[in-house]
Amino acid sequence: QVQLVESGGGLVQPGGSLILSCQISGKRLDPYTMGWYRQAPGKQRELVAEISGGMMPNYVDSVKGRFTISRDNRQNLVSLQMNNLRPEDTAVYYCQGKLGGTVYWGQGTRVIVSS
Repeated sequence: QVQLVESGGGLVQPGGSLILSCQISGKRLDPYTMGWYRQAPGKQRELVAEISGGMMPNYVDSVKGRFTISRDNRQNLVSLQMNNLRPEDTAVYYCQGKLGGTVYWGQGTRVIVSS
């Protein structure tokens, strides 16, 4: 059984930082494209960042220069370093793994950016 478990969310002030982690079990991470998505209240889920098996990252424009996605295939771990957080980054963040037509999702971790 494949499981993706996110952690690291919480409440942070504007300008602050958080690191989200996604631990994968049940599958080797290596060939999967891993991504972080987010869903704000009343909005559709959107891609934030993704990283291919070849370590090529891709970011939505609104987080470029502030967020960094990374992966550790040996530990089956994907991380999202989030710096200079803004109130508009408030959302539930989801980890996704995909390979071909197979997609796995985590349960989400909530990030609230507020003073």
